[in-house]
Amino acid sequence: MRKNWVLNIQLLAIFGVVVFLYAFASGRNQKREITKPEVEIVDNNNPFLTPEMVNNLLKEKMRGSFSVAKEDLDLRIIEEAINNHKLVDSSEVYVSVDGRLKAIVTQKTPIARVFDHNDTYYIDYKGGKMPLSGNYSARVPLVYGSITNSYSKEIVGLLRLIHDDEFLKKNIIGLQIKTDGSVVMKNRNYSYDINFGRTIHMERKFNNYKAFFQKAVQDTVLDAYKTINLKFIKQVVCTK
Repeated sequence: MRKNWVLNIQLLAIFGVVVFLYAFASGRNQKREITKPEVEIVDNNNPFLTPEMVNNLLKEKMRGSFSVAKEDLDLRIIEEAINNHKLVDSSEVYVSVDGRLKAIVTQKTPIARVFDHNDTYYIDYKGGKMPLSGNYSARVPLVYGSITNSYSKEIVGLLRLIHDDEFLKKNIIGLQIKTDGSVVMKNRNYSYDINFGRTIHMERKFNNYKAFFQKAVQDTVLDAYKTINLKFIKQVVCTK
């Protein structure tokens, strides 16, 4: 019985020491000052943003200094500030065990560049408006014409199809939006117009175009055409 009593006291003592050490370490951790942050830009092959730009934004939210106690940090507010940047799609901000502030930033993905009178900007993958960057210019199709139609769900879907397909992404360099919502496209290496028509049966039309293109390249007749008409989903009509 006495042995059990002594054992219980020892266990309580050990538990008390553990709790004390945890509380002590936790307190020191909260008082620890944050060191200069590390910024990781996802997909840095398209450097619209730079770590320096994000660092400046972080420094602004931290009142000009990175010497801030961990307990005084509001990571949610810092994350929201980064997410509000017009080139940022999302971000994750956290503090590592060694007290380093880390930010993982995902940039927006442009799928087209719009020319609208005196204004120019990107349309991102989610269909939003994305400003140009002084650091990098994306190689995406140019969109012009009746721009009021360019934000429709169908047009954004069309631009996504082009962006996600390696052949189309490489070859389609321009889209003119007509007032009736139909689309005329330009190919990178040939002067003909691609009369795509309205944004219906889009995948079927693109499949028709790719099949036609592969055959016409082999026959070396593409330079002879002025118009490639994809309006009819069962055939491709060419005009010389």
